[in-house]
Amino acid sequence: MTAPQNYSEWIILLDQLKNKTDDTEVVEAMKQGTIPWQSGVSERFIKKLVDAVNTRMNSASDRFQRDMNYAAGREGSIVQALLALRKEMALLADVMNIPAIPEADRAQYVALVKAQADNMQNSLEDTAKKDRTGKLSSIVKNHKVNVF
Repeated sequence: MTAPQNYSEWIILLDQLKNKTDDTEVVEAMKQGTIPWQSGVSERFIKKLVDAVNTRMNSASDRFQRDMNYAAGREGSIVQALLALRKEMALLADVMNIPAIPEADRAQYVALVKAQADNMQNSLEDTAKKDRTGKLSSIVKNHKVNVF
């Protein structure tokens, strides 16, 4: 996969990211890519990037909910669901940290992904408090989704 150099090449790559097409190659190409950071282009690029990341976050959240419903209290299944969610959030933070984005903006976008992961973790911990055995709380605290 070649590194994108212009807006149209980035759009193809961002669509692949959004559709979960070979994440490893897509992220590597994104890390190697460049884009002219000028008014108009940069705004459209960021809008597409954020849209792709939001779509992936929503998909990860939905998959996590589905996995938790199927887990039926089985510890191994719960841990797998948490780790899959963490892996996806780490990937999205990595995507937002690509060199094509100016460093000051990059930090801001990575912080948005981190904040979403923090919100997910806090929500999971609040939900786990309702488990009288304390088992779920322990699992959630030992397999945090916001540590990447």
